[in-house]
Amino acid sequence: MNLESPKINVGKSPEDVCAFLADIKNFESLMPENISKFEVLSEDTFIFALKGMPEIVLKKKEVIPPNKIVLGAAGGKLDFSLVGHINQVDANSSEVQLSFSGDFNPMMAMMIKSPITKFIETLATNIPSSI
Repeated sequence: MNLESPKINVGKSPEDVCAFLADIKNFESLMPENISKFEVLSEDTFIFALKGMPEIVLKKKEVIPPNKIVLGAAGGKLDFSLVGHINQVDANSSEVQLSFSGDFNPMMAMMIKSPITKFIETLATNIPSSI
């Protein structure tokens, strides 16, 4: 299953956006309002939960400054990744798009497609005001 957020314009350089996303503590400010838990577990790992959903542990897997950051599932039954693609528009602005990919059975994919789509759209939409 592959999902993408809309492309969001950010009034910061790709380097600034990448540095912001590479610091996992900043993801707390990007979370939707219905977050019920957010905790930094280590320098590159955090756990979060949305109301009515199971806890998810994300680990920073790869950072390719200034254009890409990859977060992935850290343990658990589901294997997926969340990738931030950062492209330079000009010297002081960037375009950010989040993509989610995971290998799920058809029933699970049907159940999580809508909440995950909404989740990554919220994360992306919150980047300009949080950075």
